[in-house]
Amino acid sequence: MSRNIFVLIFCAFSSLAKAQTNTDSTTTAPVIEVCKALADSAYANEHFAEAAALYRQLTDSLGPSPQIFYNIGNCFYRQDSIAQAILYYERALLYDPSHKDARFNLDIARAKTIDKVVPASEMFFAKIFHSIVLSLSITRWAQIAIVSFILALLGLALYLFLPSLAAKKASFVLAIILFLITFFANIAAFTQRSHMNSRTGAIIMTPSVVVKSTPAAAGTDLFILHQGTHVDIRDNSMKDYVEIQLTDGKQGWIPRNQLEII
Repeated sequence: MSRNIFVLIFCAFSSLAKAQTNTDSTTTAPVIEVCKALADSAYANEHFAEAAALYRQLTDSLGPSPQIFYNIGNCFYRQDSIAQAILYYERALLYDPSHKDARFNLDIARAKTIDKVVPASEMFFAKIFHSIVLSLSITRWAQIAIVSFILALLGLALYLFLPSLAAKKASFVLAIILFLITFFANIAAFTQRSHMNSRTGAIIMTPSVVVKSTPAAAGTDLFILHQGTHVDIRDNSMKDYVEIQLTDGKQGWIPRNQLEII
């Protein structure tokens, strides 16, 4: 009972802090720290449902956080809520693809799902590009872009002012390489940002759902999906149905209320 009271107190404080947009961050910070400590304590004492509720309130107050999403995923995993665990591990990776613990736990959770979808083959260069892009977070790519750009400018300055011809050539080549790194880092950050904003990924949340050929209950049954399966939304324009696609290329329509967007 006392823990439930703590949850209610936290909800009241976090809602108040969120509503008062002009509140000094130094005022709300201690409340957030206390709530984080309560959530961690609840998890340590295996009160996973209460810990998940507290962590979710933290995301409501602080905004998306890969680490908190990861913690929520762990809470659901420990409750054998595999679909919810996968959903939050995926959300952690959406905001930080380099989160190794989230990716490791996601693989473990996926191993417990029924549907084993084999992704369609991808071109070698596209696969390498995606693996590099997802190796770092948007923030880290932005930092690399800024630092490499500054160093590139310094290299150009050295090219202009160094007396030695060999030093000029070396500084010029270095500047070109750094400009290329800056360009790639910006492309990587933009790619991740576009993926984050599009939010086309979703997780099947119900025990099973029949995928239809048309957005109607009378449509032809194509195949069945089970909870925890990752899908991509291709058409989100219908009120009650969405068109989905699996990583192996299969497509179809399912009721909107059968999935949750990552």
